[in-house]
Amino acid sequence: MNAYEVFASVYDELMDNIPYDDWCTYIIEVLRKYGVNEGLICELGCGTGEITERLADAGYDMIGIDNSYEMLEVANEKKLDTGHESILYLMQDMREFELFGTVNAIVCVCDSINYLTELSDITHVFRLANNYLESKGIFICDFKTRHYFKDVVADSTIAEDRDDVSFIWDNYYDTETDINELALSLFLPEYPESGIEPDDECPLYRKYQEFHYQRGLTLDDMRTCVADSGMELVAMYDAFTWLPATDSSERVYVVARETHQDNKHYE
Repeated sequence: MNAYEVFASVYDELMDNIPYDDWCTYIIEVLRKYGVNEGLICELGCGTGEITERLADAGYDMIGIDNSYEMLEVANEKKLDTGHESILYLMQDMREFELFGTVNAIVCVCDSINYLTELSDITHVFRLANNYLESKGIFICDFKTRHYFKDVVADSTIAEDRDDVSFIWDNYYDTETDINELALSLFLPEYPESGIEPDDECPLYRKYQEFHYQRGLTLDDMRTCVADSGMELVAMYDAFTWLPATDSSERVYVVARETHQDNKHYE
């Protein structure tokens, strides 16, 4: 089963502990610090649109890109409920994303970039970002570090039993490849075709399993990717602070600036 296939239907429910408001406040502070106070922003790996919606609330015009049909289906339903019908969602792989023109900023957060397990793919995303940014526009992305995967969550299991869904996260980190494998087991209510519904005392559940693979990255990895893309590396912050990132950071925010405006080409 593909990542974020069944998971999409319960993603927002299971991620209800994520402080999206605080995260988005920080992202907006970074945008404004580097001069992006308004205009068009593209979010890569937008998922169900939690960050996209909040940036729209802040007055930005939004494009959201994700390669999961199921996640975008939730995002499109959400924008109708919130009144943000102007948000444009596109189903694209971030390694090959295309826009019809330039944008003021591109963001890729919630460790979406860790899903690119080859450094060459990360470099290419930066190169595409450079192509679709306005002159001196910025690309903001975050990533979970090798330290986080190797020393914090490696070989750990997280489980939770809720009223209407249960899940088990099993993490395994391969130190040779720097790839973290996350096996997600979901247990969702099952309603048989017979029409006989399980009662509260004896519910029926079906088990679904997805596998997620993320690469643990270092500061040097990111410096290399940005440099090879031709963008200018402006800063790397320890997440949600203005402190420089270090090897002991668990999540890092990267700010890169557009260069080579004269070499742009887009459809």
